[in-house]
Amino acid sequence: MQLPYANRRDAGRVLAEHMSGYRGRGDLLVLALPRGGVPVAYELAEALEAPLDLIIVRKLGVPGQEELAMGALASGGAMVINRDVVTALGVSDDSIAAVVARERRELERRERAYRGNRPPPQVAGRAVILVDDGLATGSTMLAAVSALRELHPSQMIVAVPVAPPETCEAFRKEVDAIICAATPRMFRGVGAWYLDFEQTSDEEVHELLEAAWARTSAEPARTHRD
Repeated sequence: MQLPYANRRDAGRVLAEHMSGYRGRGDLLVLALPRGGVPVAYELAEALEAPLDLIIVRKLGVPGQEELAMGALASGGAMVINRDVVTALGVSDDSIAAVVARERRELERRERAYRGNRPPPQVAGRAVILVDDGLATGSTMLAAVSALRELHPSQMIVAVPVAPPETCEAFRKEVDAIICAATPRMFRGVGAWYLDFEQTSDEEVHELLEAAWARTSAEPARTHRD
């Protein structure tokens, strides 16, 4: 049993063991969901000899119960709303709009902070691995998948260190492949499966991306046919 993981980077190394068949593919692109997905994806991208970049997604929390997701917003304007949650809790359209506006501002701030003037990665025709530190309901990851569909990757693979079995199973109809390194039945939340689950800082995200981009730029260029 791999659990609990020491930290997110340890989880990324374990996840890479489950994905060795992807190593060295010239069309591969690893996209992390910040912040927590970045340390995981950094280790995975390094192990797979793949470039690393970001897709920024913000959870839309229920007003007054912000930890409960009623949907998610992603780069490129994709938005997922869980109508079952909204209806059950009686969240008004005005409240949803206010949360969306606030989270859109934060999404744009993070894009500036993490990417600066760096252009977005080429997604069309590539096999994209979407990485986070775990899935619970999967609404945030679903927003990322929805956004990426419009960019026409050749494949979409979701890869996470831990998720409940039912969430992993639900993603099988959404993407080409789903890799969950661990699927505990008594889930209790993503953080329960890490010894260190401190929030990843903007500074750590920036440092890991810079290191990954430096590694990629130092490697010989590959074509998608390699």
